[in-house]
Amino acid sequence: MKNQNDQLLMELLKTEWQLLDASLQTLLQSVEKCTLIGSKPQYSFEEQESFDSLTSKFNRTSDLFTQKIIRTAWMLLHEPFVPFIDLMNTCEKIKLIRDADQMIGIRDMRNQISHEYIPEALRDLVPEVIEFTKQLTENINCCYDFLTQRKWINYSEE
Repeated sequence: MKNQNDQLLMELLKTEWQLLDASLQTLLQSVEKCTLIGSKPQYSFEEQESFDSLTSKFNRTSDLFTQKIIRTAWMLLHEPFVPFIDLMNTCEKIKLIRDADQMIGIRDMRNQISHEYIPEALRDLVPEVIEFTKQLTENINCCYDFLTQRKWINYSEE
């Protein structure tokens, strides 16, 4: 039997997962759109906006995953707060995520995007963002398996 705090955390996790799923779907659509644009010497304003949208959606999705989903799951595990790198390493060991190094790289890319103010530099990050999106998706899928196995999300209450 779960205690009341765990029940509240599971409800929060379900809500957060819905937000993450919606965010991931729009991120994947942006990846597809930007992949079609490809690499060329000059980009139109609309193409540059697509790149901006991609990087923004990447940041939002990675934040939802690391700062909401993983943190809430961590609380459900009744574990004490630890620094991000330690959290990722432990999450990999318990199979909450697929690869700690990938998640640390994703966090580094997120920070790089957040502190980049030159549009051309953001555009140059697009191929890396597309690759990191694949890794992020793999880690999200691994987390989904972990959470559903524990019946913390996507279960029917009878």
